[in-house]
Amino acid sequence: MAGNSQRRSRRLTPKAGAPKGSGGKGRDALAGRGRTLPADERPWHKAYSGTEKLPQRTAWKQEKERRSAAEEGRAPKIGKPGTKDTTWGKGGGRGVPTNKSGRGVPTSGGRGRPESRSGGPRVAPGRRTNPAKDAPELLVGRNPVLESLRANVPATALYVAQGLNTDDRISEIVRTAADRGIAMLEVSRAELDRMTGGVLHQGVGLQVPPFRYEPFEELTAAALEQPAPLLVALDGVTDPRNLGAVIRSAAAFGAQGVFVPERRAAGITATAWRTSAGAAARVPVAQVTNLTRALKACKDAGFLVVGLDADGETDLYHLEAAVGPLVVVVGSEGRGLSRLVGQTCDLTVQIPMVSDVESLNASVAAAVTLAEVARRRAAEG
Repeated sequence: MAGNSQRRSRRLTPKAGAPKGSGGKGRDALAGRGRTLPADERPWHKAYSGTEKLPQRTAWKQEKERRSAAEEGRAPKIGKPGTKDTTWGKGGGRGVPTNKSGRGVPTSGGRGRPESRSGGPRVAPGRRTNPAKDAPELLVGRNPVLESLRANVPATALYVAQGLNTDDRISEIVRTAADRGIAMLEVSRAELDRMTGGVLHQGVGLQVPPFRYEPFEELTAAALEQPAPLLVALDGVTDPRNLGAVIRSAAAFGAQGVFVPERRAAGITATAWRTSAGAAARVPVAQVTNLTRALKACKDAGFLVVGLDADGETDLYHLEAAVGPLVVVVGSEGRGLSRLVGQTCDLTVQIPMVSDVESLNASVAAAVTLAEVARRRAAEG
């Protein structure tokens, strides 16, 4: 009688078993990623003991652990910031070191790591990291980097890939960075790939520091000291280019500040810096935990809160209250004003249009409104 070996669907190859000594299911995914950093070298871990600036989130974790330990009568399980050298190295001077042939070569800070002249954090080669919220941002691409340098966006370091084919943009980037005293480092393409998380960088990256937001209370107080207080609030605008364009319009038409929600909204990134054409350095920007609560605080301080809405009850060109203390609220690119924010506004305003276009871009609507407010105030003055 025929056995199983005669079945048509019989297995012709041996069944694969579990690999021996695999080191865990994620072994293949970790191949080439380098070593795992210990807890005291991770800036986002409460055991961090590095010499770089302690991230705000990590400081909060450590303080929370101290309070918990004090309540339980035990020693806190936290690191000692500043006790462990986690920098690539510290060197003097500016620019990229060269060899006898004149070609730039990377210096070494131990174990084959490139040395950062600005004392950057030491990260395992090939391993991606999740940067802290208040960590510097890397802007990449030849055109974005060049435009940012032209707009005087604050920068701390310029990274250039080894063996990069130079053109007019690269020459201007290097020359401008040297004139501004920005540290320049030549790194391998693999290292730049790791730093950018695989984003197309075209061989160049510009490191910009985290933006310093203005406290909301100081923002409103400073605006009320002006003859014509004017603030701009953004409700759920998620595109940093729109945020940068609104800041630029706010600077052009005399607004004293802009405030945005902390969550589900764009913050001041390198893209927003570039789009604002440097205006973010002149116009204070604040982040608020709750936009509705912030608008109510503005109303209590004497501001009139006006929301832009395609179905607004008032025509923009009939907004006679524009000459007084005013907060202009701009909705998100898709859904406009949220329900609670719309209910908090004293009135909603629509921009009259002659065509069947449903709505304007958030930054364009803000620019049109601020221009009309500035025109009315100039006529009154």
